[in-house]
Amino acid sequence: MTERRAILSGSTFEEQIGYARAVVVGDAVHVSGTTGFDYRTMTIADGVVEQAEQCLRNIGEALAEAGCTFADVVRVRYLLPERADFEPCWPVLRRYFGEVRPAATMMVCGLADPRMRIEIEVDARRPAMEGE
Repeated sequence: MTERRAILSGSTFEEQIGYARAVVVGDAVHVSGTTGFDYRTMTIADGVVEQAEQCLRNIGEALAEAGCTFADVVRVRYLLPERADFEPCWPVLRRYFGEVRPAATMMVCGLADPRMRIEIEVDARRPAMEGE
């Protein structure tokens, strides 16, 4: 049987809503839609670029706990309430994914909190660990 492991970030949303920041099943890593909240302080920057940076820091922490890096990401989804906010984020996104080139989708949609200007979700494949 394939082991299922939940990764929690400490976000109050995880407890309130009932989800995990990421779930690892075998070599698959599914990172939940992640916003620009700094989960240590539960604060969020006003600017979309700063939020994108924080989203990716949060995702990077979850990937690391799962035994991955951004190089292991195979799929990314960008969710934004305002289409015009996407292009200003491109340099940040390119820094993390430019060499990786995961499959990607951008969707314009409402987010759970009006302060949220971007949400990012990724799927990754864990590299084979020695002895596995």
